[in-house]
Amino acid sequence: MKQIKNKSYANRGMFLERIIERTNNKYRNAGVADIQKLPTPVKIMKVTGSKVEGVRTKGHLVDYMGIYKGLALVFDAKETKGTNFPLENISEHQYRLLESWSEKGAIAFLIVHFKKYDKYYYLPFNSLKWAVERAKTGGRKSIAFDEFEQMGQEIKSKDGYALHYLEAI
Repeated sequence: MKQIKNKSYANRGMFLERIIERTNNKYRNAGVADIQKLPTPVKIMKVTGSKVEGVRTKGHLVDYMGIYKGLALVFDAKETKGTNFPLENISEHQYRLLESWSEKGAIAFLIVHFKKYDKYYYLPFNSLKWAVERAKTGGRKSIAFDEFEQMGQEIKSKDGYALHYLEAI
């Protein structure tokens, strides 16, 4: 029973990753940007001939890094089923990486898919930082959907891009 749960957990966000990957390929082919999905780190446990066994490890990176208009960009893609985005969905190392790159001039952000509304949002790092600071001082520990509408920007399919998120930058 536990394997089924782990398997479904591992596949969370696969739909969002697929449409981002299609978009990134189109950006690359059009010469607009070069954005790459970073591989999930794996710790090799055993090698037997050509067979390799390993386990996924907690990485120190986010999902995507790239370059757009001469600027570095770094972001993570998340999905939520509810009417808010729980801040616990961002790990500490992901937040710190986004913060560090943002402080050094990179474009740092989240792409969040609200499954309930089937809407996608670009959330700049400064808005994420505001929500995290609010939570640290005893405030709400999530970002409500209506806050995404105010602080973020909805992103959609446009001009042949499956999810034209660079338009929000």
